[in-house]
Amino acid sequence: MAKSSNQKLKLLYLLKILTEQSDDDHCMSAQALIDALDAYGIKAERKSIYDDIAQLIDFGYDIELVKSKTGGGYYLAAREFELAELKLLVETVQASRFLTLKKSRELIAKIEKLASKAEAKQLQRQVYVANRIKTANESIYYTVDDIHRAIQNNEQIAFQYLEWNLDKKLVPRKDGQTYRVSPWALTCKDENYYLIAHDDNSNTIKHFRVDKMGHVQVLEGTKRQGAELFDRFDIAAYANKTFGMFGGREEIVTLEFENHFIGVVIDRFGQDVSVRRKDADHFQIRVQVAVSGQFYGWLTGLGEGAMITAPESVVDEYCRCLDRAAGQYRKQ
Repeated sequence: MAKSSNQKLKLLYLLKILTEQSDDDHCMSAQALIDALDAYGIKAERKSIYDDIAQLIDFGYDIELVKSKTGGGYYLAAREFELAELKLLVETVQASRFLTLKKSRELIAKIEKLASKAEAKQLQRQVYVANRIKTANESIYYTVDDIHRAIQNNEQIAFQYLEWNLDKKLVPRKDGQTYRVSPWALTCKDENYYLIAHDDNSNTIKHFRVDKMGHVQVLEGTKRQGAELFDRFDIAAYANKTFGMFGGREEIVTLEFENHFIGVVIDRFGQDVSVRRKDADHFQIRVQVAVSGQFYGWLTGLGEGAMITAPESVVDEYCRCLDRAAGQYRKQ
């Protein structure tokens, strides 16, 4: 009975075999396909194999026949994703800090199924998830899903915002206070995933690390606030001016760099940043940034080839910041 039942599924099993075992470097002869079907309890003859493949081709599958005296056969030529695209997806999953180690491995295992078994081995060789810094929040899948649902339904959300304690455990901030916001967008920045939301209490735009959000609830029946702010909101510009996604007061600052820093500036602020040559060795830009310790830290990391020239208030604040940092070492 099992064989008879499976016989009705011969076309599907044939497609499964071609998907898993064939690619342009691994063809399968008619006999190899017959043997593979037999492993599933399905009997087949050469003529039926030719007829079945013709039906799959008529249906739209790109199955190629390689004629060779030494090792010809059939293979599934066109797939939903090319191997290079799958490698890119695997690398993206590995690099995503907001995915836990467990979820990363689960996703990569699913990506491998989109390739043949031979190609999947190439994907496995590039997997080095274990040593990447990953979040510990296993519920991030459901958090993202809830946020998307709230955005789609134009509803608010409530959640607890988490932080690490000295015991290396994620615990709620502010004694478990519930945050209530209107979610408007999700964005990836500096390998982390962020929610961009409207804080209804302060009528301001804020961002939250998604992996630090716990016990997310969609507040059904509520209506999102802040539409007038987000009508003119540019997520890319917001992310570029917010260093390390740390907030701060917004200022338009003039920065001066040695010419070899142009790549760093474009990577940070984008190709649309306005660049003005100062002299043969330096250029200036005028950009809006969120003035914060993160911004000053980024600038300090560039060394003597980068400096703030205006406004004077930001220059003075940066100097005080450097003095305080240096003072910690003078006291030792």
